[in-house]
Amino acid sequence: MGLNGGPHFSITPAISMFVTCESDEEIDVLGQKLSEGGKVYIPLGKYDWSDYYGWCADRFGLTWQLYKGKMDEVKQKIVPSFLFANDQYGKADEAVKFYTSLFKDSEIQGIMYYGADGPQPEGKVMHAQFILDGGVYMAMDGEGDHHFGFNEAMSFVLECETQEEIDHYWAAITAEGQESRCGWCKDKFGVSWQIIPAVLKQLMADPAKSQQVMQAFLQMNKFDLATLLAI
Repeated sequence: MGLNGGPHFSITPAISMFVTCESDEEIDVLGQKLSEGGKVYIPLGKYDWSDYYGWCADRFGLTWQLYKGKMDEVKQKIVPSFLFANDQYGKADEAVKFYTSLFKDSEIQGIMYYGADGPQPEGKVMHAQFILDGGVYMAMDGEGDHHFGFNEAMSFVLECETQEEIDHYWAAITAEGQESRCGWCKDKFGVSWQIIPAVLKQLMADPAKSQQVMQAFLQMNKFDLATLLAI
């Protein structure tokens, strides 16, 4: 989903969209369209990790990694990918294990670490692929000064059915993290989350209640489901 959030935060390459393609032609088309008016970080070409690959930002600032691979190995066309850099460098392994321990239907599908002779220090994550609640995600460590990090411009939305579920995720994610308003919070790695009741869409679609509901949750950090349902 997309929101107009104003100029406070800009999308960064810390979270990119990883796209698996099975032909050079598909990558060429996507690369041309996505980079138009944007920026190329890694030109399309052959690299050690792929026969054909490129990394670009579109004109809105969202970054895309275009990768030639096999869909049956990923099973999801577009995958959110975390880059742990700067003060979060080296924490990809910890984050993957934390996220997969937190959400149901989750598992680590594989983690590749740099070896002793690698371009990054031994033990850092070259590439990780994991499942959260049935969806595919990726993560890697990024050495060097990248001048960017995680921020509110990219967040992950958790729709919860009950107050108990809201309480559970809020407590787990804000532990060593940070609370904010309207269900927004950050985990200990700086990644932003929106923990919201699943019924919020229905409440906001009710013209008789939507304004009252909005005024109520604007005063909340963690959502209080009973208060919203009582309106």
